[in-house]
Amino acid sequence: MKFTDILKSANVNLFRNKMRSFLTILAIFVGSFAIISVNAIHTGVNDFIDQQVESIGGDNYIEIAPTAAYDQLASMMGTGEITKYNANKSSSDATIISEEDLSKIRKIDGVISMNPYYQASVDYITTSHTDKKYNAVISLMPGGGVKADLSAGNQINSNSSDYEILISEDYAKKLGFDTPSDAVNQTATFGVKQSIKCYTVANPDDCIATLDAKIVGVQAPSILSIGGIRVNQAANDAIYNLASEGIAPDIKNRTPMATGEIDSTKLNEIRADLKKLGFTAITIDDEVGMIRTFFNVILIVFTIFGAIALIAAAIGIINTLLMSVQERTREIGLEKALGLSKGKIFLSFSIEAIMLGFWGSALGTAVAMILGFIANNIFHQSGGFLEKFPTFNLVKFTPESVAALILIVMFIAFIAGTMPARKAAKKDPIEALRYE
Repeated sequence: MKFTDILKSANVNLFRNKMRSFLTILAIFVGSFAIISVNAIHTGVNDFIDQQVESIGGDNYIEIAPTAAYDQLASMMGTGEITKYNANKSSSDATIISEEDLSKIRKIDGVISMNPYYQASVDYITTSHTDKKYNAVISLMPGGGVKADLSAGNQINSNSSDYEILISEDYAKKLGFDTPSDAVNQTATFGVKQSIKCYTVANPDDCIATLDAKIVGVQAPSILSIGGIRVNQAANDAIYNLASEGIAPDIKNRTPMATGEIDSTKLNEIRADLKKLGFTAITIDDEVGMIRTFFNVILIVFTIFGAIALIAAAIGIINTLLMSVQERTREIGLEKALGLSKGKIFLSFSIEAIMLGFWGSALGTAVAMILGFIANNIFHQSGGFLEKFPTFNLVKFTPESVAALILIVMFIAFIAGTMPARKAAKKDPIEALRYE
């Protein structure tokens, strides 16, 4: 008997009992569908994160904070170690970066620049194109090659003494601009509350100072910068100085974090030197890694459920083929009597198991791909949660992952079918022919 004849015979025999085979294929279908769907989501999410990281650059960007600050955070969460009290250094001082600290950090080989990060805040933003004022939250646009995805305009010049900002598309609309391009090179006005002055005036508006900044670009939505306003170093410092006017310098200049630019090829050495000084460094890759890890943990849980379904399916394959061997005992005896070898009988039942795995996994991946395509379209429609991310396909299938899953499931099916196949191959032809 040729291999093609064995293959045809295996497919015919597989569906002698259609209901039993259908239920076994259905179990394989469920497991395959779950695993390929989770794998597709994993691929889609990680590909989009990689796109975002590549687009913003920032290989040379670094954030630095005292290790003591991270230790205090760990203690608050109940995961840190209890340390001894030091009368010469309070807990608050241990979490602050001093000018002396910055001087030491700047001397580290590979550190190009390092500046204290002062968290500036504003009360509102407005432009001459609207009579309304809107609440605003600003953040410093770091240097070190970090870029924002832009709908229009240019990147912020971090080293410029001019006050430059990036606004989101949503802010552009609210501030009276019909298109993102219309907002470029326009002036925005920030309202900054001067805390000390507010204690001396009756009208809250009398302690609001204003600062004008140039809109140099409009940000496109991305997972790393969803909405908000980015400002350059000069604007950030100016806003911080306005807000803290009248505050004593030793209080005003306290900062728990510094940002700077480094030679990324010396990152490991820089980390080691910073650790000796009592500081911890974070890069763009570290921050994105946290997002990636969060998604991966969730997807691993779903993958486990899919694997459990496949294990159950493997048990179903064993049961299906054992019953098939039992029902076809006389047939097996006749085939042996006609000269069919043990190897070909074993191969015949093994192929039946493999075909169960093939049909279950093929149907599972096909349905998953169809539903994934539909889901991506729905998510990108108006009102969908991916409406603002046109390049983000939550579900993304690759030929390699699809082929790998089908082959793996077929291999699992082959292993599961080994016991029934061996049982069929070992049957004595005389005893088999006597079987009722």
